[in-house]
Amino acid sequence: MVSKKSKKTADNMNSRIKLVMKSGKAILGYKATLKSLRTSKSKMVLIASNCPPLRKSEIEYLAMLSKTQVHHYTGDNNELGTACGKFFNASVMSIIDAGDSDILTRNSKE
Repeated sequence: MVSKKSKKTADNMNSRIKLVMKSGKAILGYKATLKSLRTSKSKMVLIASNCPPLRKSEIEYLAMLSKTQVHHYTGDNNELGTACGKFFNASVMSIIDAGDSDILTRNSKE
């Protein structure tokens, strides 16, 4: 059973992701995220809970080098894709421009 607080936090995160997709600029996918991390364009990276460990550690390492925030999304890759408004799975998402969303400032406080 999912606690009420964690469900509320997940819903809050989903609404922030939707706002980023609508007003900001975001990239979905592993290869595109690696490219944005190498060029230091990414401001934040979201990783789904069922992302393979080797892939997850590689993204975290590149994010550390480029001084980018990493958020471990509570849902799996299917839920992350749905939160982005897409009809496919996405295990990794990179936010380049947050737009009207407060996702970059709020996550550092939580």
